[in-house]
Amino acid sequence: MNKTILITGTSSGFGAATANYFAAKGWNVIATMRDTTKNGNLEKSGNIFVTQLDVQDKNSIDKAIVEGINHFGSIDVVVNNAGYGLFGIFESASREAIQTQFDVNVFGAMDVTRAILPYFRSNRSGTIINISSGAGAIGFPMASVYSSSKFALEGWTEGLRYELVSLGITAKIIEPGGAMQTGFMSRVGGESAGLNLIEDYLPFLEQIGKVYGGMQGTADADAVEKVVHAIYEAATDGTDRLRYSPTDDIKPILNARRNTSEEEYQTFTNSIFLAK
Repeated sequence: MNKTILITGTSSGFGAATANYFAAKGWNVIATMRDTTKNGNLEKSGNIFVTQLDVQDKNSIDKAIVEGINHFGSIDVVVNNAGYGLFGIFESASREAIQTQFDVNVFGAMDVTRAILPYFRSNRSGTIINISSGAGAIGFPMASVYSSSKFALEGWTEGLRYELVSLGITAKIIEPGGAMQTGFMSRVGGESAGLNLIEDYLPFLEQIGKVYGGMQGTADADAVEKVVHAIYEAATDGTDRLRYSPTDDIKPILNARRNTSEEEYQTFTNSIFLAK
């Protein structure tokens, strides 16, 4: 019997690419999205079932899980991919905007996971894969709110992992590259979030804009493919490995974060983000 994966946020990006890849590998795919009319990036395949799921709507989460199980007979893996980035100066972000960022990136993933866990527990098996970011390990300027949501996602996943081991359930994290995955270069001024500009920050914005502009050439050209392959590895390798960091662009700064002293790390990141 083919295994089945449920993926949130499959209308585009990592979600659509992951759905298509797993389907090509013979998996049954429950491809979920807020608006099912936006399914044009999915391959036409008999083993892709498209259904509506809004991570901010608990009823739609429960309904999608039931529909997916009824359609394919089981769910073996859940990928919490749905998310977005709020970019700009923290002081410019309203409380409502920050709340929505966490509602989608953190509480949405928690609600999907909470909804699937009784089913996984009854089967004594299952894998939960949460799509984080390099910004989930490193606080990037202009992305303090986004980073904090991904930090929360990673801390929750790591703690959850211990709770689920004895039940045969694994929880895993994918960390795509920061510059590539978060779209800093096109959003460095916070325009996409509709944030108000505070003039005192203009010198910083000019300086950091140059920094991120210089990163345009560092993103992996095949980043989406690498991320999709990492998700597939996490779903199939049969290990309890927690983190997968598939793109090369984020590895130097991840290495500095995790393998050097705090002083060395701060000096390194200051040289990147505070260079004159």
